Amino acid sequence: MRYIKIYLACLKTAYSRAAAYRSNFILGNLMTLLSNVLIPLVTVLVYSNGASFPGWDIWQALLIQSVFAMSSGAASMLWGGILWSTMGHVQEGSFETVLLRPLPPLFYLAALEFDPESGGLFLGGLTMTIICTLKSGAAQPENILSAILLFLAGLAVMGGLELSMAAISFKWVGNSRIPEIADSIKEFGKYPIEIFPRSVQCFASIIIPVAMIGFFPASALLGRLPAAAYISVIPCIIFFLFGIWLYDRMIKKYEGVGG
Repeated sequence: MRYIKIYLACLKTAYSRAAAYRSNFILGNLMTLLSNVLIPLVTVLVYSNGASFPGWDIWQALLIQSVFAMSSGAASMLWGGILWSTMGHVQEGSFETVLLRPLPPLFYLAALEFDPESGGLFLGGLTMTIICTLKSGAAQPENILSAILLFLAGLAVMGGLELSMAAISFKWVGNSRIPEIADSIKEFGKYPIEIFPRSVQCFASIIIPVAMIGFFPASALLGRLPAAAYISVIPCIIFFLFGIWLYDRMIKKYEGVGG
């Protein structure tokens, strides 16, 4: 209960801080949303020119990317700040200010770095998901419940990925390419997994299950996900726990300014 109260207090502080500069908060949400609209726009252009993803019409393809955007927004609010905060503290040699707090470092950063400005991306993704689901005629109650389960598993994948990248920064000091690596890995979750080779499908479903971020929840909404695919929830949970373990382990490698 103590941790819950602390986390809720940090959330209240984050929204109060954002509300103090309303124009900046609104513009930040808007820019985050617009910067991610380009992905679905590319899909629209592809389909408008006669090309397509085999077996997926335009609304079904857009549904995958809408779910991906929604998941990205939720993950950015929950986990995104941990990576940037850790990188900054390690480069400046100020991570001691985190270690001295009477809280687990990872919990402290997760609560302190909650990002309300990513709420625009989440709401935009949610709106597009609802529209694409209705256009696809897939709004069945049992499909929605399955999709929510897989969506939560996708959040776990995003969390594990962010924590793993943050953990690497304890030794890979000063490398600004770490977020780009994470974004490149997540790219596979924006498209139907069947378009990739078998090796990539295995990687995106089991090794680092980024297909759970967009493809699997969207497929569940459409009612076209095989029952065996739900096994991929297990690697998602394992990957998230691995990220927590790796972050806690790499904290011990912290050596001050310059790593």
